[in-house]
Amino acid sequence: MVESGVRVVIADDEPLIRAGIRLILTSDPAIEVVAEASNGREAVDLTLSHAPDVVLLDIQMPVLDGLGALGELRTLAPTTRAIVLTTFGERDNVLRALESGGAGFLLKDTAPAELIGAVRAAAGDAYLSPAATRHVVDRLASGRAAARGEAARARVATLSDREREVLALLGEGLSNAETGRRLHMSEATVKTYVSRILAKLECDNRVQAALLARDAGLGA
Repeated sequence: MVESGVRVVIADDEPLIRAGIRLILTSDPAIEVVAEASNGREAVDLTLSHAPDVVLLDIQMPVLDGLGALGELRTLAPTTRAIVLTTFGERDNVLRALESGGAGFLLKDTAPAELIGAVRAAAGDAYLSPAATRHVVDRLASGRAAARGEAARARVATLSDREREVLALLGEGLSNAETGRRLHMSEATVKTYVSRILAKLECDNRVQAALLARDAGLGA
């Protein structure tokens, strides 16, 4: 959870969706919606002009889609965290978004409290809350090519035993606090381990690490 306000840009080509997201987010006094975009190009331009903490990107948008916008934002606005809005039917696009460095993703039928929590988590820790993605990571991981397993195991082999234990729990979708309780470590220590693991595995965020853990056969 962040201590200061979170500034957000919403990008979706459906006005009703944008209005609903704005209504939910602004119910939290710590969140400010600074701009709305109806396509990916506007999303990039508004992000560059407003410098928000988080941008919510629909995948299916005209002019420039969410994946295209994500690619540009990763280069042009690296401090802004991008969360992709999607549905289960767009599994391949979601996977591409995560592997392109998106902070995470949300299903469009996500509960309001989860939407608020995910935005605040992305702004504070640069990651989507694990609790909001646990079952979706399961679905994505189950559809990945078996050939990825060998490469993933080779990458995981570079970790220490303790780092692999932490990574396995990331693969289960546990938060830092939950991981700490499971392994009898402080949350701060877990956070240090996670940062080290991401650096060693060259993962941009913990969702990528969780998928890698599943590819390597770690986790539940």
